[in-house]
Formats: sequence, C-alpha cells, structure tokens
Amino acid sequence: MSVASVFNRAITRLLGLSRPAKQWAMMGIDLCLLLAASAAAYWLRMGETFLPSAEQWLLIAAAPLIAIPVFLRFGLYRSIIRFVGEHALWAITKGMTLAAVLWAGLAFLTQMTGIEGLPRTVPVLYWLLGTGFVVASRFIARTLLWMPLHRRFAGRQALIYGAGTAGRQLAASLRRGRDLFPAGYLDDDAALHGKDISGLRVYSPAELPMLIENFDIRDVIVTLPNATPARRREVVTLLEGFALRVRILPALADIASGRHLVSMMREVDISDLLGRDPVGADPSLLGQCVTGKVVLVTGAGGSIGSEICRQVSALKPSRLILLEMSEAALYEIDRVLRPIATCEVLSHLGSVGDRELVNRLMRDYRIQSVYHAAAHKHVPLVEQNVLAGVRNNVLGTQTLAQAAFDHGVETFVLISTDKAVRPANVMGATKRWAELILQDFARRARDEHRRQRFCAVRFGNVLGSSGSVIPLFKEQIAHGGPVTVTHAEVTRYFMSIHEAVQLVIQAGSMAGGGEIFLLDMGESVRIIDLARNMIRLAGHSVRDENNPNGDIEIVITGLRRGEKLYEELTLSQSQVEGTAHPKIMRVNEPAELARVLDTKVSLLIQGVRAEDESAVRDLLMLTAGAIDPAVARVVPLRRLAQ
Repeated sequence: MSVASVFNRAITRLLGLSRPAKQWAMMGIDLCLLLAASAAAYWLRMGETFLPSAEQWLLIAAAPLIAIPVFLRFGLYRSIIRFVGEHALWAITKGMTLAAVLWAGLAFLTQMTGIEGLPRTVPVLYWLLGTGFVVASRFIARTLLWMPLHRRFAGRQALIYGAGTAGRQLAASLRRGRDLFPAGYLDDDAALHGKDISGLRVYSPAELPMLIENFDIRDVIVTLPNATPARRREVVTLLEGFALRVRILPALADIASGRHLVSMMREVDISDLLGRDPVGADPSLLGQCVTGKVVLVTGAGGSIGSEICRQVSALKPSRLILLEMSEAALYEIDRVLRPIATCEVLSHLGSVGDRELVNRLMRDYRIQSVYHAAAHKHVPLVEQNVLAGVRNNVLGTQTLAQAAFDHGVETFVLISTDKAVRPANVMGATKRWAELILQDFARRARDEHRRQRFCAVRFGNVLGSSGSVIPLFKEQIAHGGPVTVTHAEVTRYFMSIHEAVQLVIQAGSMAGGGEIFLLDMGESVRIIDLARNMIRLAGHSVRDENNPNGDIEIVITGLRRGEKLYEELTLSQSQVEGTAHPKIMRVNEPAELARVLDTKVSLLIQGVRAEDESAVRDLLMLTAGAIDPAVARVVPLRRLAQ
C-alpha cells in the first residue's frame, strides 16, 4: 500500500469523525502546542542550560489550561478547519493576547515564578510562539485536509466570480459535489482582495491570467444575481478573452436558496453578451386584450407561439384556445400548460388555412383576441417550397383574418418579422403580404365603423427559437466544430423570446387598427463575432491564421439563396414614431389599395392552384417590393390574369 493511499485513508477517516470528536481533537492539539510554546518561551529567554523549578513547571502547565477556555469563548472550536479563513487569524490573535495577559497575571500574583522570578519577556515570547503555533496548525491542517480533494479535482477547479452570498453558497454546493471544485473567488471589491472567505482566497480579476496558469483553471462561474444585464455583459466580455468555459447563475429572483445552486448554473448565452436592460411591463397593457377574454393562439406549439401561450395563461383569460398543425408540438405545449394555466385550455390540431375549422373555432368559442404566430419561417426551406410557404403564411393569414373579421374578433395581432422589409427571400415576402392583408382588414373595419383592431408586430431574431443560429452553434461546438457562418459581415438583431412576447401583448393593447409596430431590438450583432464568443465561452479557442493550433475552426459557407447581409426593421427611419412604451415604436408604411390587393390575392390563389411556382414567386416578390416592377418577369403574371 502506497504512502499516498495511507494518507488519503487517514484523511478520510479523520473527516468521518463526529463534530464533537473533531473539536476534542483540536483542543488536544492546542493543549500540546501551547504547552510547548510556554516551555519554549522560558528556554529562549533563559538559555539551553535552564532547568525549570517545580513552581515554574506548574506555571508552564497552567498556560494551556488558561488558554483553552479563552479559545472556547472566542469560538475557535466552532469553525471547521477545512473552511478556516482570515477571520480565524484575528480570533486567534485576540484569544492568545488575553490568554498571555491572564497567564502573566497569574505568575505575578502567585509564587509559581520560582526564586528567579518571571522575566517580562517570557509572556511576550509565549504570546508570539503560541499565536504562531496555533495559526500554523490551523492552516497546515487545512492544506492537508484539502490535498486529496485537490488531487481528485485536478484540471476541474473553478473560480467563482462574486464573493457575495450567492458565491459562498455556490462554493459550499460545489464542495459537496463531484464535478467541479472551487479554487477561489474573483471580485471587483478591492477591500476583499487577499482575504479568505470560508477557506477560499479572494482575488482581483486582474490576477486571472496568473490563476489560470498556476491552478489550471478551466471554468469560471459568474454569481452576480443583483447585477444589471449591462454589468453582466461587461464581466462576460472580460472572461471571453481567456480559454475558459463560462457559466452563470440566474437572477436573484430565480434563486430561492443556495441548496440547489449547482443545478441552477447555465451556460452563458447571447442574452448575457447583449446586456439588454429589460423595461418593466405595464400590467394594464398586458391584461387589456387577455384578462377575462377568450384568446386564440395559432402556431401554439412553436417557439414564439408556445411562449405567448405561457404568458397569456398567466394573465387569466376566460379561455385559451390553441391551434397547431404539428401533433407533437401541440401535445408538448398542452402538457406544459395544464398544470399552470389559470383557465380552461382547449387544444385543436389543424391549419390556419382550414376555412371550416377556423370559422368553427371563431363561432363556437366566440374568440375575442387572436395572436397569429403560425408561419413557415425557415428561410432556406420556404425558398425551396414556395407554394407551401404561400399557402400557410399568406393564404392562411387571409383565411384566419377573414374569419376573425366575420365573427367580430376584437383584437387580431400578427407576428411579423424584420425580413418583411425589402424582402430578399420568399419567407420575408410572404410575411410582408400578411402585413398588407392585416392593414386591409383594419381599413375595412374602419370603413364599416367596427370596433375591431388588426395590427402587426415586427421584430428580428428571438434567442433559442426553432432554427435559430444559437442552438446550431452550440451543437457544432459540442461536436468539436467546425462552426459554420454564411458570411463574415452578416449581422442580425436578437431579443429573448420572453421579452419579445411580452412586448407583442402590450403592442396589441395599444393598437387602433392597421398599425405595424416595431420592437426595439437594440444593436445588431455580427454573427461571426457571436460564433467566436460562443467558442471561447465554451472553454475552447478559435482555430484561425493567428492561432493554427486552436480547438474549433469557423468556416465561411457563403450566403444562402435569399439571405441578406443585414436586416432592417423599416424602410426609412423617418417613418418611425414613438409610442407610450419605450421599447415599442409605430411605423407608417403605405398599404395596398383594397381593389389592387384583392386582385393580387386572387392571382396568387390561381397560381398556387395551378402550381405555377415561377409566377407565384414573381407576384409575391413584386407586391412585397422585393423587385423593381420595370424589370419584373411579367409574362407569368399575365398568364395568371388570363
């Protein structure tokens, strides 16, 4: 059996002792050390030939007997040796000072000093030696007790960014686990630098390169639950410059206790890099179109549709009707909503293009509010399946809006996209057509003096949605790369699904009819920068010309058909005006004349029925403003008109 295994077994057995047994062991060790300190104080002062008298032996023996009760009073035996920190130094110093004073007082008030008397330097030497022996015993013991764990977690030591309550709770949780071991804290508070908290040293973020090299640090966990998104972004930006895997704890509102903090850790996502400061929702706007009303959500199983369902169900509608054409997606959102919904949830399997179905839903349930999220939205797929995209995104919207108009629906909100502005692809063009259709029904409602509101809400990419680049990058990184980017200059806007949906619901409440609302998406993000950041934050390095030995390569694949370098939210900034909500704007874009739009919709239906994809594409792109009428291929359009 090796010495290391014997040592590890001894440490394990020692750690397995009961708390009272450990306290008695600590007192026994201190008794021996203080006895040695008092004797050494005499020998240092008197010389090696000094032989204590009987009275002096009694005084030497009395030193630890005085000190142990003092140590008990100062709580030196309440702390756990493995977690002893700098606070113990102050407690030991105070305890030894009082013990030395009491010992000296005992000597001068009794006859224990012997005939030679007690030199005044002996109590001082006793205080110095006793303090040194006890402090050294604590920190040597701490090092020995942690040694087996440090060996076991070699290469899996993590730094915790933030030495506050959440950081300390996380450190305690990690110590009980088997995956990562806390090596110390990083904190911005200069007053904490160099101090020990629960046995872990607090370092300045500037010392991070040294810590990575000396401790083989590969993970950093950010625990700043009170920090603003902007501050969290600053921290993540600092850390992404190193080959570290960065993880983050949720906001303070999501943390009930420290017991399960380890399971609450998540990977850093794009929202932490964006640093968007959310604006509080207006409760009156949130509930205006939902509370006490019968609400229909189309595309209820999709990324945005399912989040609309979750938020709407929390706003206490009288009924929530779900419409979804995917059985698996409908089952999943139905399963999620049942335990949390405050209202009756009714799930229907079908398409928005099914005229009989949508009319029956409007009639039977007396729908009051519609959130239309159903759409084919994957640009390359819709580009390859033009007719399917038109059937669902354009004609499906036409069918649903007509049913809503006929049955007196109060509020109809279309979920649109920034790709509808100067569309370069079929998907964007179909969504622009959907906006035009909603504007047309809003005009009809005004002309007939109906109190019905039709509007659209336009925004960019939402984080984590189906087909989003974020999950794709994560998957590619997990497989070791390469990470594929279509173009080095591609930029996109990003927003969390939760924030986008919250704003959509509020925008619907502000609608008067016919508006196209824009959501404030913040600053656009270069996709290649996003890819680099995600690689670094996953603990890898980017392989490129400057770093040929890096872990993961970024490959430029070229723009796909219909893909734009950048997206716009409006044709011109001059068309945009503010609203009562700082994150919601209104855009004034011209609508099609009713008779012109009716004619074009009829032509589009003919083209779909004839399966004339070329003609349908031309009409689609021309009406959406994607191609110049002067250069459009009008022959197929004339054929349709005939």
